[in-house]
Amino acid sequence: MTYAIIETGGKQLKVEAGRFYDIELLHAEADEKVTINSVLLVNHDGQLSIGQPLVTGATVEGTIMRHFRGRKVLVYKMKPKKKTRKKRGHRQEITRFLINSINLNGEVLAYEDAPTGAENPVIEADFPIEVAEE
Repeated sequence: MTYAIIETGGKQLKVEAGRFYDIELLHAEADEKVTINSVLLVNHDGQLSIGQPLVTGATVEGTIMRHFRGRKVLVYKMKPKKKTRKKRGHRQEITRFLINSINLNGEVLAYEDAPTGAENPVIEADFPIEVAEE
């Protein structure tokens, strides 16, 4: 199993190829390819590459799927016995990021398997299928 630990948006995140993650807003358009160079660790079949602080030559490539806003977080402040109340809300801007590949020194360690053939495969049945008409 190949994975990498990257830093984005001030947070560290363990990523694998072929999966998507919700991260802090990246300023790029949807369906645009982005390369992240701040890779802290790469694990490829048990061989660790640990950076001090970053792994040299390691990159993670991905595609931005879409941008959206997270759930609302309510902030309620109250001072007892003073009749002072403040209610504020906040929604964080989030980017859904699909990991395409994990690279180390120009070599692709893990990549997303591209779908082949039709999206809806034809299933053949051994028995006749009857469709009820209304």
